[in-house]
Amino acid sequence: MPAVPQYAQRFGRLPEVFTILAAHPNGLPLSALAERVGARPQDLRADLLAFFTADLNGFLGLNRPTILDFVGPDGAEVDPNEAEIVRLIEDKPRGEIGVEYVDARELGLIYTAAQALSEAEPGNTDLLGAIQVLTETMFGESNAPRPESPARWNQALVPLQDAARDRRKVRIEYSRSWNEGIIDRVVEPYRLVQTRRGWEVDAGPLDADGKMRTYLLSNLRAHEVLDETFEPPADLEARLDAQRVTVTVRVQIPHSARWAADVYAEQVRLVADDEETVTLDLDLLPPVDRRVGLLLLAAGPYSRVLEPSRMLAEGPKLAAELLAHHRRS
Repeated sequence: MPAVPQYAQRFGRLPEVFTILAAHPNGLPLSALAERVGARPQDLRADLLAFFTADLNGFLGLNRPTILDFVGPDGAEVDPNEAEIVRLIEDKPRGEIGVEYVDARELGLIYTAAQALSEAEPGNTDLLGAIQVLTETMFGESNAPRPESPARWNQALVPLQDAARDRRKVRIEYSRSWNEGIIDRVVEPYRLVQTRRGWEVDAGPLDADGKMRTYLLSNLRAHEVLDETFEPPADLEARLDAQRVTVTVRVQIPHSARWAADVYAEQVRLVADDEETVTLDLDLLPPVDRRVGLLLLAAGPYSRVLEPSRMLAEGPKLAAELLAHHRRS
């Protein structure tokens, strides 16, 4: 049987802590509380402080109301690191566990965000230290995986960042996302962006319509930073903003296919749901028709586009193209 994750061992006793404190409106000495839940006082204090004093407001949409008070023998508030007594100041704290506080899912989100940032800032020792603390919190010190920066599929990240800063062209070998085949191209890296799909680079040169292209770093088969430099367009910022303008498409898909919405959309908003399906508004980047088609194929036969009506046939259309392609193959 696999070992219970460290965060589960430590936070799993908090419902019992709240139950005990609810029966003692004036609070309990931390030492007595720790004895009743089978923990060392210093460990219980650390768990409570980790839960209720970590500054997460606004980060990844997390928030945490104050429901505990740390006081001295006279009932006055004191430094939580020195307080002898803990008491509840919220009637229903147990309902908040795993929703408002840092549960396993939120720890995973924070860890993923920190790892992504470390790929962009590989020399940030403070950040690497924070990642190590997160891994120890989730897995325990002996089981903590060593963070790798950058990930194997993002090996081009730092070279491309340097090339964008120095305005140097880059030769890439790239597996195309929306069409078959591999291309060899010299690009001008303008901006690197992290999305749900991973790191992407918006790059020139501009085509005949004045548009740039976006490349997934995970699709790069090879890259070479060249000595040749480039001059970005004078209105680069406006063009970069235009490159990320999305179109909203409303779809209805089975609950089991919600992962597909996360893969293909920049933002996902819940509209309605029932026992079998969920209706979502998806903000999609170009090529919107291709993304919608792939989403519908991934989501299965019980998925459909609700709005706009011009997108209704994208799923069957792409299915027919793929069928014809495989028949030729």
